[in-house]
Amino acid sequence: MPNIRIHREVLTPDPLGAVFWARERTLVVSDLHFEKGSSFAARGVMLPPYDTRTTLMRLAALIRRYKPARVISLGDAFHDKGAESRMNEADAATLGGLMKASDWLWILGNHDPEPPARFAAATEIETTIGALTFRHEPKEGDAPGEIAGHLHPCARVITEGRSLRRRCFAIGRVKGEGERMIMPAMGAYTGGLNILDAAYAPHLPDPVAWVLGAEGVYPIARENLAPDFQGRAREQA
Repeated sequence: MPNIRIHREVLTPDPLGAVFWARERTLVVSDLHFEKGSSFAARGVMLPPYDTRTTLMRLAALIRRYKPARVISLGDAFHDKGAESRMNEADAATLGGLMKASDWLWILGNHDPEPPARFAAATEIETTIGALTFRHEPKEGDAPGEIAGHLHPCARVITEGRSLRRRCFAIGRVKGEGERMIMPAMGAYTGGLNILDAAYAPHLPDPVAWVLGAEGVYPIARENLAPDFQGRAREQA
């Protein structure tokens, strides 16, 4: 698996949508959006109620693979303030068990601006570890070493006459070197915002996409990226 260098630190991207920082034994995930399905159901939009379980399966696979000493969740882990109470007991037990395996840090997001009560752990608005700063919403302008979430980046890739839309890591560069990263959303029901959307301009004027595939994560040349079809609604949530 090729690595990504961000502000001189080496990160290993995973096709499940996380990165592992081996030097700090730290796994970073973003935008889990637990219980988004039940939130929609409460508003009359009936979706299969298995999104939390699917997201937890991804998280468990990552923890088995990397055996991190620390897990950082970059905000919007819970889709709304009632998500904890709606979580199935088996899913809650799974999350509790995963949290016992590593030191856990919740970064607060716009969907979950208060610390979780049922799944108590260290909680911050943002934190800096070595050369990297972890927060939910990316800052405008220069932010060397920033690892953020919130925008749910996706890329539309044009290759051999076909169009594929995939989640991606959005990388900002200075003089060709990676300076900051916006993480893909890992939640099973999270959509995505095209990396070429104007919303990225204040943060990543010329973003590079590392696209999630079935077996790996792949850098895609700018000329092979395209905006979404005209009139397509944004999927970020």
